[in-house]
Amino acid sequence: MTIRLYFDDAYLTHWTTRVKDKLEREDGLYVVLEESAFYPHGGGQPNDTGRMNGIPVLDVISEGDEVLHKVERLPDEDEVRCNIDWDRRFDHMQQHSGQHLLSAVCLKHGAMTLSFHLGEDYCTIDVDWTDLPAEQLAAIELEANRHIYMNHKISGYFVTEAEASRLPLVKPPKAVDRIRIVEMEGVEYNGCGGTHVAATGAIGMVKLLKTEKQKGHVRIFFKCGYRALQEFQEQQQVLGAVTVRLKTSRDGILERLDKWEDEQKQRQTELDVLKEALDEITVGQLLAEQEGGRIARIFADKPLKDLQNLAQKLTGQCDAAVLLATEAELKVVLAHSGRHPVACGAFFKEHLAAYGGKGGGSDKLAQAGFGSWDEAHAFYEFAKHALS
Repeated sequence: MTIRLYFDDAYLTHWTTRVKDKLEREDGLYVVLEESAFYPHGGGQPNDTGRMNGIPVLDVISEGDEVLHKVERLPDEDEVRCNIDWDRRFDHMQQHSGQHLLSAVCLKHGAMTLSFHLGEDYCTIDVDWTDLPAEQLAAIELEANRHIYMNHKISGYFVTEAEASRLPLVKPPKAVDRIRIVEMEGVEYNGCGGTHVAATGAIGMVKLLKTEKQKGHVRIFFKCGYRALQEFQEQQQVLGAVTVRLKTSRDGILERLDKWEDEQKQRQTELDVLKEALDEITVGQLLAEQEGGRIARIFADKPLKDLQNLAQKLTGQCDAAVLLATEAELKVVLAHSGRHPVACGAFFKEHLAAYGGKGGGSDKLAQAGFGSWDEAHAFYEFAKHALS
């Protein structure tokens, strides 16, 4: 059985111990130590990394009573000096302790935590609420940080099943013989095998980022400690850049954005009027150019939506087949009023593959896309002659 040093001291980062076993498996090389402070995957918390006699420890897993350390290569020595990546360990301690505190506050407000995820960028808990208003979210964040400022002691210890039954645990423990309790003084008792900071003050801060609906429950995204500080710093950088670009103070940003939005709406309205007038001119030109029962035109930079609008206007005024292409988007559109003998979708389905195109549509409207302009242009020329 590996003696798990992190249970007694989560702040231990260097120690010397003996190698119990060396394993060669399909997925890599593993070392079993007599004593280990490396935390393995478990309880929503990722594993520690570090070095063993200078050899990188890549992963740590728990198998029964043993802790297995996946290493870059096996050590030659039977005695090894180990050290943990402290920045990673302390980050996990801050996030995990912050989750305990946040979950305790949510429980006080009436919601049990259903699951916890500690990711590389952010953490989440799923709570059994169907909705969480912004005002309540802000109140939860404020209360969690109040407990951080009070610097409650956090301790971990083992108890028997009988002793555990007398504690106000958040939920019944899975273990029955040796149950590890993490006590946040004055806040909660929780069965947990993870690593935690020594007091709530070391969590630094808890910042709630957003919420999402998840399978009928609410998922809260959050960051603690240095992650929360980095989030604040990055937001300040963005905010500073925005104030410079908008030439206003932080307090004036929303007013400036409202004004900018109104100006954009006005410009869009004016643009739509001009675009409609230009479309009418284009429609007139194309109607005058129709020959052989079809209208055909290539545009350099019109988007597919504009081609479809033009086709709709043209087919509303004539019975010709309308064939339009856009060089910018490598798209071709075919449409008619319903009085042309060619079925647009069937025509595309029959001939597109020969030109590397993909698409389809109904009898009266079809569109296709191509991998290159050469392919699109070749199909356009083929269709132009076929529809004459």
